[in-house]
Amino acid sequence: MTSKQEPKEAHHANGVVLPIVAGSIDCLSSPDREHLVESSEFLGPKEGEVEVIVIESRANAKGVREEDALLENGSQTTESDDTSTDRGPEPSSPLKETSFSIGLQVLFPFLLAGFGTVAAGMVLDMVQHWDVFKYVEEVFILVPALLGLKGNLEMTLASRLSTAANIGQMDTPKELWRMIIGNMALIQVQATVVGFLASIAAVIFGWIPDGHFSIGHAILLCASSVATAFIASLVLGMIMIGVIIGSRKMGINPDNVATPIAASLGDLITLALLSGISWGLYIELEDKAYVNPLVFAFFVALLPLWIIIAKRNPATREVLYSGWEPVIIAMAISSVGGLILGKTVSDPNFAGMAVFTPVINGVGGNLVAVQASRISTYLHMSGMPGEASETTPRKCPSPCSTFFRSDVNSQSARVLFLLVVPGHLVFLYTISSMRAGHTTLTLIFIVFYMTAALLQVFILLYIADWMVHWMWGRGLDPDNFSIPYLTALGDLLGTGFLALSFHILWLIGDRDTDVGD
Repeated sequence: MTSKQEPKEAHHANGVVLPIVAGSIDCLSSPDREHLVESSEFLGPKEGEVEVIVIESRANAKGVREEDALLENGSQTTESDDTSTDRGPEPSSPLKETSFSIGLQVLFPFLLAGFGTVAAGMVLDMVQHWDVFKYVEEVFILVPALLGLKGNLEMTLASRLSTAANIGQMDTPKELWRMIIGNMALIQVQATVVGFLASIAAVIFGWIPDGHFSIGHAILLCASSVATAFIASLVLGMIMIGVIIGSRKMGINPDNVATPIAASLGDLITLALLSGISWGLYIELEDKAYVNPLVFAFFVALLPLWIIIAKRNPATREVLYSGWEPVIIAMAISSVGGLILGKTVSDPNFAGMAVFTPVINGVGGNLVAVQASRISTYLHMSGMPGEASETTPRKCPSPCSTFFRSDVNSQSARVLFLLVVPGHLVFLYTISSMRAGHTTLTLIFIVFYMTAALLQVFILLYIADWMVHWMWGRGLDPDNFSIPYLTALGDLLGTGFLALSFHILWLIGDRDTDVGD
């Protein structure tokens, strides 16, 4: 009996509980034999006794390092000697958070993200009077498409890295650098290609209404879009990596902080870069027309290098081949929002709308990205995409089940929805106090604005609950596929609801708002 206790003590010494199977080795199937630990290290079979075989506990491919990550957070105890620990589909303890802890972790990055969108709105309110925005009107169509693109790429990057960090795939320096290099190369490829497609969409949407086309303006849009996407991806990607690594070291769930910071900095930096680059290239358009094609050709020439790096990395190879559909469709959806913005921003009845558009779009996108990232991590901890489990509902959820269940995802949905009104009140006060857009806030304006914001976030959180589980059930990784669609829908819903609110205010004659004075 003494020899039989040694294996138990050996595998408990590492703090890992491994299942014990009693029986002959011949009764096991061949796949099971492959996972057997050499029993000779512990004991040899004795005549008349039952042979004890220790079988290695395997995690799913996405969560191989999950247990190590949980042990680092102190979420598991090594005091128990029970070898029959039940590992059901219930996600592990990092997601067992209270409403207060979720709200506390989300609040600061949410406010930071909101102030970033406020700054982006004030930048747009200022640059809309520049010559490049006046004479190259397609730039307005490019604004939501590029902002949405950058938000999609950076928040998808943040979601991927947050999930990898939570399940322990970034614990060693080798794994960390592999994830960094592969993902940075991947977003450079996506940014360059989709930035070019966004400029083509802007040219088409600008040409359809009046039939006017300028080759010089088209090249200007392509060069500005590609250069902006490339530089913003480089800067924001490094910031995101730093935020996620810092969050892990501080014991904060990266899902709660990474995506809002990505969105906030993405809007501000991308809009500032787009305005500055397009303005500089517009100045060179008449005297040095060759500058625009050269800028465009330079960034496109770097594309093969990023493709090779991303293709050689196992962590990003699949996304390189299959991750195009969501970002391209999301770009098209955001371009429709840009078309709405381009038609309304020049209308005196909608004057002042430019400063609020990035705010309402950014806040909605930030909140739904947090929820999508959290649900994705929750699912990854219980299996692989496409695997059925108790955590994956098989039918379309009702709004009540999305917001009023007792599980952690409904809990976070309630917390995120309750942040909408106080958050927007802070942002509206900031805009009003800085006299951005020359808008005086009145009660009726605030009511219509808040109604639009609440409707937008309510719809987005409900769609996220359905979409993430639906994609998971079809074998698609929600980290790569859901966030682009959700943030693009946030842009479209936010711009549409805001334009509708301004239109209703104009119809009822609410002149006290002084919008556009």
